Amino acid sequence: MDVDTPAEELASALGVDKQEVKADLESLLQYSVPLEEAKQSIRRKHGGGDSEDAQPESRSLGEITTDQNNVTVSVRVLTVGTRKIQYQGEEQTIREGRFGDETGTISYTAWQDFGFEPGDSLVIGNAGVREWEGSPELNLGSSTSVSMAEETVATDAQIGGDSQLIELSPGDRGRSIEVQIQEVETKTIDGRNGETEILSGVVADETARLPFTDWDPHPAIESGSSLRIEDVYIREYRGSPSINISEFSTVTPLSESVSVTDSAPQLSLREAVTSGGLFDVEVVASVLEVRDGSGLIERCPECGRVLQNGQCRVHGDVDGEADLRIKAILDDGTATVTAIIGSELTETIYGGDVDDAKAAAREAMDKEVVADTIREELVGGSYRIRGSLSIDEYGANLTVESFAADSEEPAAQAASVLGEIRQ
Repeated sequence: MDVDTPAEELASALGVDKQEVKADLESLLQYSVPLEEAKQSIRRKHGGGDSEDAQPESRSLGEITTDQNNVTVSVRVLTVGTRKIQYQGEEQTIREGRFGDETGTISYTAWQDFGFEPGDSLVIGNAGVREWEGSPELNLGSSTSVSMAEETVATDAQIGGDSQLIELSPGDRGRSIEVQIQEVETKTIDGRNGETEILSGVVADETARLPFTDWDPHPAIESGSSLRIEDVYIREYRGSPSINISEFSTVTPLSESVSVTDSAPQLSLREAVTSGGLFDVEVVASVLEVRDGSGLIERCPECGRVLQNGQCRVHGDVDGEADLRIKAILDDGTATVTAIIGSELTETIYGGDVDDAKAAAREAMDKEVVADTIREELVGGSYRIRGSLSIDEYGANLTVESFAADSEEPAAQAASVLGEIRQ
């Protein structure tokens, strides 16, 4: 954002140096402080009081663009979430969620607690506008006025944060879910205040499975428990939604078990890849190639990375630990991905464990004999594969959880692939 013009206007009005005002503005804006709030902060710093520019225009949500600085809106509160963030080196509590009206919805961040809740109809004056993940977002700060509307604001959007897992998207805030904890483990991380314990794992309902992180471990979160969790926010993790539980989240045990799905959505490789990443997906595809780096490998004992010529790219020259894995190219006629198959499944496919593979390599005096055996077993076959798909600058990778020969008749499979191609 070009701050020269507002800096010059402020400096002229306050009778202070433009470069000092510009530096202050840039410092505040880099922390995502709305422009109008930043200007008010600088006015207060230099004794200029709370005088404002011309009153902002009233807008419907569908009319708001990132070209506007501040607006007045009449809205219905759809969701409200609470979270702590680091702001200018200090911890600050914010409220965030979505507003709605007849023309659409918009996300918001409130830098103070205005006391509104889902379902309230509000008139919000002098709300800042900024761009957030490519769309406009409203920012409510010290210069914003919030009052109850005289009439209920109409909206077609759902009021309240209750959501099924399949409905969640990165950026959602103030959501509530009812789930079963399928996997959970305690981890120690280096947090802002030193070593911190968190919980991570997998939750499920009847629509999907998703990863979660509990940043302030709740005792009720145990494997197999069915819970209602209110006020979660959603981030992207390896291309898929990831649920984040905070100190403001409420975790309540349910009297009845939550029904969970046993299956993953079955997609073509093209559909899976264009989705941008999926935590749980099933595909049917053929193995075109078993890549180099498959079979008997060595991993770094410190970090688990695969060694190249006895070297770990982080820890250098180390005594590697033997392991098995497969990197295979999958193709279903619509796209290709690389499947990463871990040691347990690789042992099943190979028909032996690490010791068997080491013995075969010694006898042949070539560890490639293990990969060759796997190639003979897999290449050209059709398989039903379930796992987690991630997309990065190196391409699409499917981390495999289950792998089995496909029982579908070849003619039916060909018809299915042709159908995908014609769409």
